[in-house]
Amino acid sequence: MAIDYPILAKEGIVHLIIATLLGVGATLWFGYGSIVVWIGVLLVLQFFRDPKRNITTEPGAIVSPASGKVVSIGEQENPYQDNAKVLKVSVFMNIFSVHSNLIPISGTIKHHWYYPGKFVNAALDKSSGENERNAICIETSAGFEVYSIQIAGLIARRILCYVKLGDSVHTGQRYGFIRFGSRVDLYLPLECRLAVKLGQWVSSGSHTIGYLPGY
Repeated sequence: MAIDYPILAKEGIVHLIIATLLGVGATLWFGYGSIVVWIGVLLVLQFFRDPKRNITTEPGAIVSPASGKVVSIGEQENPYQDNAKVLKVSVFMNIFSVHSNLIPISGTIKHHWYYPGKFVNAALDKSSGENERNAICIETSAGFEVYSIQIAGLIARRILCYVKLGDSVHTGQRYGFIRFGSRVDLYLPLECRLAVKLGQWVSSGSHTIGYLPGY
């Protein structure tokens, strides 16, 4: 299933306008010397790009909520679920990644938390518990709970989330954005069958992280 998004994320429109105006001004004042400014404009454009995704329709599939590198896989206690044992998969987004975040699996937003915190390097595992973060719990129609946690990074200073408690959501739905490099953690039922490995690069919505128990 293909889902179309704007070529440019709405979160980047103002940034691109400002960068373009600076580029035009630099061209008028410095001519060919403005090339450095225009390179900056291109960087802004690529950072806020929001391409089309091909979302899987496989039953029980949990898609990646972020584009980037899988930097952590393993069992962990879920701090949002009375420290129950879960599978944790972390995806790190660098400044060249697509930064809009997608719903990993269809269901209902059962819980929603926001925690202010630090801004250490999001590639480090300790950022999961120390950095500013926004967490949602999605309850599927089969009663499974999947947690998606947006985590700010060293440079990231703004987490945006567009869903709220009680919302019905679907796989691949655009639900948030993190500016300028960050991380998303997934907490999955312990019995899930994983479909990714450590160090793998994944695309939001287009890559399957794993499958719910029984699928």
